[in-house]
Amino acid sequence: MGKVQVFDHPLIMHKLGIMRNIETGAKEFRELLEEISMLMVYEVTRDLQTGSARVKTPIGMCETRILTEKIAVVPILRAGLGMTEGVMRLLPTAKIGHIGLYRDPDSLMPVEYYCKLPVDCDHRVLLLLDPMLATGGSASAAISAVKKRSCGSIRLVCLIAVPEGIKTINRDHPDVDIYTAALDERLNDHGYIIPGLGDAGDRLFGTK
Repeated sequence: MGKVQVFDHPLIMHKLGIMRNIETGAKEFRELLEEISMLMVYEVTRDLQTGSARVKTPIGMCETRILTEKIAVVPILRAGLGMTEGVMRLLPTAKIGHIGLYRDPDSLMPVEYYCKLPVDCDHRVLLLLDPMLATGGSASAAISAVKKRSCGSIRLVCLIAVPEGIKTINRDHPDVDIYTAALDERLNDHGYIIPGLGDAGDRLFGTK
């Protein structure tokens, strides 16, 4: 079963607290999400493999380390877009893909409508971005979609998760690790996270 890592860094908790506030506007909400995403990815990538290299400094030669694993960053549309810029600030050479899902009004099941990934995604560590892990249905479908395209090393990065969503991912994709800034209480009857922060996409793009 994949691991679940909840970040308790003071800066992350502080910024997330501001994001939860109903009075926080879209501009500040976007900026905070970018900042938290950047702080999170520092730890998400802690165990990436490195190899030795020699570089010439102004004084002499130096033995150093460089990344040997390649990264792909894949936001789940649309809210995952808000996390992308923060991640890319630390991983500027990563390639970016996108996956889009909508909920079928009859079956209530997630349906894939768009998926564009780097051609070499099967040789990259894939960071799947989605701010809210609620029921886990959309995230599970997104993971299935990228697996169908030969992606094997997948890490799910979200802002807030609940036990229901974690249970879904652990059941459907026990090989996928989950990284989150907060583990909230539960879902309400409408599938919203309690206490959460509302609809992340609406708050990001001002579409309430």
